[in-house]
Amino acid sequence: MSDTFDVVILGGGSGGYATALRASQLGLSVALIEKDKLGGTCLHRGCIPTKALLHAGEIADQTREAAHFGINAELIGVDMKAINGYKDGVVAGLYKGLQGLVKHAKVTYIEGTGKLAGPNVVEVNGQEIIGRNVVLATGSYSKTLPGLEIDGNKVLASEEALTMDRVPASAIVLGGGVIGVEFASAWKSLGAEVTIVEALPRLVAAEDPDISKQLERAFRKRGINFKVGKAFEKLEKTASGVKVTIAGGETIEAELLLVAVGRGPSTANCGYEEQGVKMERGFVLTDERLRTNVPNVYAVGDIVPGLQLAHRGFQQGIFVAEEIAGKNPAPIVESGIPRVTYCDPEIASVGVTEAQAKERFGDDSVETYNYNLGGNGRSKILGTQGFVKLVRQKDGPVVGVHMIGARIGEQVGEAQLIVNWEAFPAEVAQLVHAHPTQNEALGEAHLALAGKPLHAHN
Repeated sequence: MSDTFDVVILGGGSGGYATALRASQLGLSVALIEKDKLGGTCLHRGCIPTKALLHAGEIADQTREAAHFGINAELIGVDMKAINGYKDGVVAGLYKGLQGLVKHAKVTYIEGTGKLAGPNVVEVNGQEIIGRNVVLATGSYSKTLPGLEIDGNKVLASEEALTMDRVPASAIVLGGGVIGVEFASAWKSLGAEVTIVEALPRLVAAEDPDISKQLERAFRKRGINFKVGKAFEKLEKTASGVKVTIAGGETIEAELLLVAVGRGPSTANCGYEEQGVKMERGFVLTDERLRTNVPNVYAVGDIVPGLQLAHRGFQQGIFVAEEIAGKNPAPIVESGIPRVTYCDPEIASVGVTEAQAKERFGDDSVETYNYNLGGNGRSKILGTQGFVKLVRQKDGPVVGVHMIGARIGEQVGEAQLIVNWEAFPAEVAQLVHAHPTQNEALGEAHLALAGKPLHAHN
């Protein structure tokens, strides 16, 4: 095996393997180093298994509500072992496929913990691998709060929560962001009593406030408890579980506590700082072309400040491979990356919120429109409530699309084209949207914003 490669990649998650596959496609020699399993957090402990869990929860809810649709069905029980079998089967199939892709691409795959040992040297398994270009893609880990230790029994992070062999009778979810609301939603569907504790004033605080409002309304209806604007203060372990004290001295008791306070960059002991790579709070700093301050060293994915999303890392990996190959790709616009939260109801957004748009263009230069899904046939059939909110620059393009409702994540594809291609409402209004689909709601919202509402429900 040659010890010198065009590209050496540290980390085989979404960002790392995308870099490897694209670089190989472009005729570069590639070494990919991964200490755990190819596919990283997303495939094994993140996106894929959580969505499988949420889908199982959705089926449980549909069974409970079957009579409403004239179907006589009864939910006899939830078999967590079988759910885990289904979930692990999905992961295993994708994992096998990914391993095949990497092998077929003739990427030199090295299992082991790599460390940056020089500006163009990665040390792994006692061996030095030289890269004309090095890509740092070491991903992220579940964070916790000072003094709050994850024990894998009564206090869990998302990784442990995904391997549980039972549904907890009750759970406190610390954090009302994406991971927190997804687990709260899944566990509630599977029969747990759930309380979310969030220090910020609303759930999914990164989303447009209208989205938070609608999600909170839906969660109340579903019986998911939440306390917003309440910081965590103290944890006590009890005979039956945990007792959590929050701001104001209020206490909540449950069988377990899920810590979902975000993810931190996995950069400790990787040799980055020692080699002079510029860092901030553990993150690797890059320019818009994903170059670090060290020549020929790039970084992608969760270790780069910004949205911690698998598809962002994946796209950055493709970008870096093309950059190294001299293809001069267009930089990725962070606000143009679609975001989906898979709780029930689903949330999907792309572009800027109303507040961000006003900050950018001025209060009087922004127009918004909320199209209620109450007027959408497919949403009526699904029995979901929600809306599509558009944010546009006055007399200009649509700069933000924010949606909430069952299955609405599937609509983010067109939404991201609208925002990234800077479409005007009138241009989208000309497009034909199939009936009856939820996709029509996007069309109707743009018709209304273009000044010709047909089914407007404000």
